[in-house]
Amino acid sequence: MALNLVVAVTDDDWFELLRRKAALPEVNFWAPSAANFRALQPGELFLFKLHAPRNVIVGGGVFAYANTMPCSLAWEAFGDANGATSAQQMRTRIAKYRRAAPNDRSDFAIGCRILTQPFFLDEPDWIPVPTSWAPNIVSFKTFNTGDGDGLALWETVCERLARPTGPGVIENAVRFGEPQLIRPRLGQGAFRVLVTDIYQRRCAVTQERTLPALEAAHIRPYGDGGEHEARNGLLLRRDIHSLFDAGYVTVTPDLRFEVSRKIREEFDNGKHYYALHGQPISLPVTLSQRPNPTALTWHNEHCFRG
Repeated sequence: MALNLVVAVTDDDWFELLRRKAALPEVNFWAPSAANFRALQPGELFLFKLHAPRNVIVGGGVFAYANTMPCSLAWEAFGDANGATSAQQMRTRIAKYRRAAPNDRSDFAIGCRILTQPFFLDEPDWIPVPTSWAPNIVSFKTFNTGDGDGLALWETVCERLARPTGPGVIENAVRFGEPQLIRPRLGQGAFRVLVTDIYQRRCAVTQERTLPALEAAHIRPYGDGGEHEARNGLLLRRDIHSLFDAGYVTVTPDLRFEVSRKIREEFDNGKHYYALHGQPISLPVTLSQRPNPTALTWHNEHCFRG
């Protein structure tokens, strides 16, 4: 099958910081503007090159998801996997690229391209850009494995990753032969962003839309065998998330919100939560992203206090 690959110009500081980190599960390749990114589908390769005159590809990752979000949320979700050492450093870089006024304290909306299984090539393995790369490209260019340059690029990347000294982050099954999609392995940050979006940035229980007050909850905790995937997630207001994790509230397999009697017994409180008891939760539009009944049953049986 023919696949797309993107080669994007990277911020040198972003690259230099992240290449020194070991075994990153994911990175956020952000853009200072909030432009939509539709060049890839999940599982295609997103590669990054240095600024001219160093016209070489130095790493990449498996494209998982793209959206726009406030830079504060991007920092909360990915931390230094944003390629910065602090939220303030990240914000300063964004402001520089946006040519913002010195007194502009906006929570800038940025474009986020979330990559899983990121890899950073050793300098001897850096790959020259294809001959069709134009010097005036300042953002990215899309290649396709159905064309000569795209196929040669795919094969070169696979060869670099397969070397004994290579990063080795992509499954052997896709390193050789016909190009094929690579299953993104979502990390905590990608999980948070995906769940936030599929619930349309509203709490599944209360419909609260104040983004800083919302959190992506695992139905079955990652440490207890749950996955970072859409069907194991709920977008909840922060206080409800805390109660959910502690077992004072749950969502039943028939997708209704349930409140434990323990809130009243232990705290002599909870009137606001009991008013929500029994109501159906709001769901993602896409059926395949809705909560997994098996995970909900697990939470009801192993976490909920009844």
